[in-house]
Amino acid sequence: MLGKNDTKKITTKLSKSAHFVAPNVILSFFQEIMPFKNLSTDALQEVAKHCRIDFYPKGSRLMTVDETEISHLFLIQRGGVKAFLIDAKGEEVLKDYRGEGAYIGALGIIRGTRANLNIETVEDTFCFLLPREVFLDLVKSNPAFSHFYLKSFSDQVVSTAYKELRHQKVSLRSSDDLYLFTICAGDLSKPAQKMSVKASIQDVAKHMARLRIGSMLLHHPDDEEEILGIVTDTDFRTKVVATARDFSEPVENIMSIPVKTVLAEEICFEVLLKMMDKGIRHFAVETAGRITGVLTSHDIMVLQGNSPFYLFKEIVKQRHIDGLYPLAAKLPEIIRNLIKEGGKAGNISRMISILNDQVVKQLLTLLEKEMGEPPVSYCWLLMGSEGRREQTFLTDQDNAIVYADPYSEEQRLEAQQYFSEFAQKAINHLSKCGFPLCPGDIMATNPKWCQPFSMWIKYFTQWITEPAPEELLNATIFFDFRAGHGDEKLAVSLRNHLIDIAPKQDLFAFHMARQCLTNRVPLSFFKNFIVERDGEHKNRLDIKLRGLIPIIGYARILALMNGLKETNTISRLQALQGEDKIPVDLCAAAVKAYELQMQFRIVHQLEQIENNIPPDNFIEPQNMTEMERTMLKDAFGVIEKLQGTLEKLFPMT
Repeated sequence: MLGKNDTKKITTKLSKSAHFVAPNVILSFFQEIMPFKNLSTDALQEVAKHCRIDFYPKGSRLMTVDETEISHLFLIQRGGVKAFLIDAKGEEVLKDYRGEGAYIGALGIIRGTRANLNIETVEDTFCFLLPREVFLDLVKSNPAFSHFYLKSFSDQVVSTAYKELRHQKVSLRSSDDLYLFTICAGDLSKPAQKMSVKASIQDVAKHMARLRIGSMLLHHPDDEEEILGIVTDTDFRTKVVATARDFSEPVENIMSIPVKTVLAEEICFEVLLKMMDKGIRHFAVETAGRITGVLTSHDIMVLQGNSPFYLFKEIVKQRHIDGLYPLAAKLPEIIRNLIKEGGKAGNISRMISILNDQVVKQLLTLLEKEMGEPPVSYCWLLMGSEGRREQTFLTDQDNAIVYADPYSEEQRLEAQQYFSEFAQKAINHLSKCGFPLCPGDIMATNPKWCQPFSMWIKYFTQWITEPAPEELLNATIFFDFRAGHGDEKLAVSLRNHLIDIAPKQDLFAFHMARQCLTNRVPLSFFKNFIVERDGEHKNRLDIKLRGLIPIIGYARILALMNGLKETNTISRLQALQGEDKIPVDLCAAAVKAYELQMQFRIVHQLEQIENNIPPDNFIEPQNMTEMERTMLKDAFGVIEKLQGTLEKLFPMT
């Protein structure tokens, strides 16, 4: 048996089909991809002289782990490859999928090691080949060029820590891998099919039937690159067949505008979120300013198997409220697959929020049909973690109702009765859907939180101008609100009032900051974890209370004081950095610290659910790996820095 250093040596040699190509072809390719695009034209021209192009049929093995000596940097010009390992059972474990513009072999060349992954083409593939000596010269002579690859490798180290967390805590139940976080829109999209907007409805329908496609992009009569609209199967059903429209009319009469686009490099998960959030099934895919393809919800569902979009569709199609009850139970399996695939906390909590939002919207829509139209317009407010779009498996109901001010006493009584009954039914149905009741009674069923707009204005004004302990507690919950359903203008007006008065109230900001500073990180003087010493949660620490809430509070205070409308914690931090209110490095560190702790929390809760244990926020550091404990301590160190800045901004004297 060969030792690790005695494995068979294979070198990535050029095949007989490899040949030089016109420098201008390579130059145009380099000018579109990082980090080559940042090099000078002279440097690129020099590099292009050394490049060759080679063709690899589908199924070709380019590299073998621990065997291949890497003599060239591979740059995918067309096609795609998969990177994988073989586990102890002899089964293939997919690590990555790389498409056009991606590189292969950089890490091995820089480190002087053999291939660390198996690389195989998944379709006919053309690669530009850059000799390792030329590549190493670029790395040594161009700091920005070198930084690009070093950052990429650094990100991979963090990714490895997340994978370790996933594989230790989340058992693998399904052989159906998800690729939401590895495949980009451009890799999955179908080539764009286009016709003129002046073509007849019948001609477009015939062409779509012949190609067996569900949509057609429509361009300007004199310019095929100027896309003006899109027509889909749905348009033909609802705008032509259902209305008995003349088939000879120009298709522009029924097209949908404008065409919604996504960038080719966007990962499929981001596209899926947009589809679910906006209710769009077709996106045009844009590459270098040109529309080159179309990506549909069907494409992503076929890619996934057990898809969040399937659950989303199930929610939307329900026509009876009790049909929504069992759907929440399907969420853990959806989330397990996202974690298994590599989804990080920000992605996962956004997905949970979108699915939960859709349950709320569908439920309230059906309830309106059951009870009849409300006497005045209203908005169902989501608050707390729901308002921040930071929900996990343990999320109580935090909601309220704001309705338009009645114009008469009769209408006031009518609205009061309607919304009181509406809230009672809605909260009861949400409870049956799996949303626990709020122990603090921060729900629309509480008459105090079911009020006309003018009363909410009074509430917010009083809480900010007279910051007593109860008002500060309300602020931490209510000021993270957003519209969940109904007339969004009411929520927008309320938000505008809040950001108008909050920046002017220094005393309110001071008390909010001091309250935030009372919650110190659970680290001792010697940087050991401080855990519960006895009771139900002995040897554990509350990751939400001690780790997440300080970051949430920091972002909330500065966002309110600077008149920012964002409610999501990461969005608040990024908006503050964009306004130069916090340093770039501190913002980046805070975002990473927040995401890491949310990841621990979500994986911990999923593990509990799978063991029939009610989910909580108490994690046990001694059961974590050394890498996890180190990263958690680093995250707590970031919180200390955030709290240090608050102390400087809001000193006691």
